[in-house]
Amino acid sequence: MATSSLTTFSRLLSSSTHAFSSTATSSLFPPKSLSSKFTLTPLSLKFNRRNNSNNNNLKPLKSSSFSTISATIAVGDKLPDSTFSYLDSAGEVQTVTVSDLTKNKKAILFAVPGAFTPTCSQKHVPGFVEKSAELKAKGVDTIACISVNDAFVMSAWKKDLKVNDEVLLLSDGNGDFTRAIGVELDLSDKPVGLGVRSRRYSLLAEDGVVKVLNLEEGGAFTNSSAEDLLKVL
Repeated sequence: MATSSLTTFSRLLSSSTHAFSSTATSSLFPPKSLSSKFTLTPLSLKFNRRNNSNNNNLKPLKSSSFSTISATIAVGDKLPDSTFSYLDSAGEVQTVTVSDLTKNKKAILFAVPGAFTPTCSQKHVPGFVEKSAELKAKGVDTIACISVNDAFVMSAWKKDLKVNDEVLLLSDGNGDFTRAIGVELDLSDKPVGLGVRSRRYSLLAEDGVVKVLNLEEGGAFTNSSAEDLLKVL
């Protein structure tokens, strides 16, 4: 009888000790898991939106539709003058102003978040290069791509994409024009560390006045293509 009681007590003690050990281990070393707030995606510049439940119905801004996506510039506004830079065929830095590009002209300006980034390199710029002849047949005098990169980066990117004179690749190095029209895109807290860049957009201006504005949400690519502008010309 005593032996049986001792055996039962030993089993209970062993079970209790094991349970305590498991609980203590779980408390001191909880399972590690990655927070859902941090997700790594390919560099397509399509980042998770804050308050997703409130943004499900956001649509890119078009010239005559209401959207929570906004900018300082709007259809009917005169583009602010600003200076862009680029490298000429001799590798010398040159400058051109918004006025030079648009005065008495029909001009397309489109912006990308960054040179050499995938969507910009694979879709946005090549689309305008491919459709440049059709756009110019519709009366467009100037097609220019703007990015908050320096002129040397833009020149290297132009060579990499094998762009000739179909599209001008211009540097808004300090982001002056980007801030002036209110389309800054702050990517400084992202893993790739791009800093403050430009939202993706395309616009059509006649004699410096905005006639069409297709502004994307951040770096999305949904309605700012060459094809989108061809539809309204």
